[in-house]
Amino acid sequence: MNSRLENQYLPDKVSPPGETLLEVLESRQMSQAEFAERTGRPKKTINEIVRGKAQITAETAIQFERVLGVPASFWIAREQNYRESIARAKEASVLEEETEWLRQIPYKSLVNLGWVRSHAIRSHQIEELLRFFAVASPTSWKDIWQGATPAFRKSPSFGSEPGAVAAWLRQGEILSTKQTCAKFDEEGFRAALGQIRGLSRDMPRDLPVVIRSLCNAVGVAVAFVPEVSGTRLWGASRWLTSNCALIQLSLRYKTDDHFWFTFFHEAAHILLHSKRDIFLDEEGQQEADQEAEADEFSRNWLIPEFQYKQFCRRGTFTCTAAARFAYEVGISPGIVIGRLQHENLASRKFCNDLKKDVSWIFIEDGE
Repeated sequence: MNSRLENQYLPDKVSPPGETLLEVLESRQMSQAEFAERTGRPKKTINEIVRGKAQITAETAIQFERVLGVPASFWIAREQNYRESIARAKEASVLEEETEWLRQIPYKSLVNLGWVRSHAIRSHQIEELLRFFAVASPTSWKDIWQGATPAFRKSPSFGSEPGAVAAWLRQGEILSTKQTCAKFDEEGFRAALGQIRGLSRDMPRDLPVVIRSLCNAVGVAVAFVPEVSGTRLWGASRWLTSNCALIQLSLRYKTDDHFWFTFFHEAAHILLHSKRDIFLDEEGQQEADQEAEADEFSRNWLIPEFQYKQFCRRGTFTCTAAARFAYEVGISPGIVIGRLQHENLASRKFCNDLKKDVSWIFIEDGE
């Protein structure tokens, strides 16, 4: 009995440590009265410990060790785990009442994405979500995502699907912690954007790694985060710290024209707009001044305005002409096709086979 106890850390069922003490006393054929006398503790105290009414303090654990030969660390651990189990049981009861908050979060979608573990018990689901969001309670979650950070609520979808948007943004934060960002360097970031633009032509299989490497080196984290049910987000950008920004992309539309336009749109927010704001870019949002500026930045960075106007003056919009122009300016033909379609200079079906699928990025992304 003594050897088993000395090597045991925690039993499968967390019971009062007094039960274990009683087992030890019975195995030694020692009464509670004798044990009390040997430890110098009142009989009442020993009886209350046996019944789980009194706690085993560090001092008491040392006395138990001297009398029984069972390490003080064992008794302290048993007591701590028992008290923790009581606290968790109380907390689980409280969490069971948070059904309204749980309904706001697309829990099953997050499970399917592999972001949280699956649980059948409601309180365990809430516990899992609290760990995911790194908050202690639903109240704390509401303070962070709906109260203290009003910039998050600029998005129309955040008003209707706050849990889904918050989950998507949170996953971007989690992925950013796996990246090591240098101090933000604006000039260096602009130079990196020039290198990244050139990647659009060939779309190398290690594209996510290359983009992150170039951006991390100048103080920008980049996260590719799949859509969450209930959102219509293309991308987002914000400052994680005063020296590190985050570009987050959903690849909502799985073609390279949308991918590259969104990436440079988010880059524009970092370069042109306030560090205090969080920019959520989604389908159907109203055009604001800052969004218009970001759109213009993205268009002109990908296709220089003067060259684009010259191309449009030719008036010859064929697949071959578009591909040739893309080659001349050093970008993917899909970007040219996407812009012509967006500006209603070509139909939505015009040369779509020149666009490249980018859904493989999530498969190749090793993050």
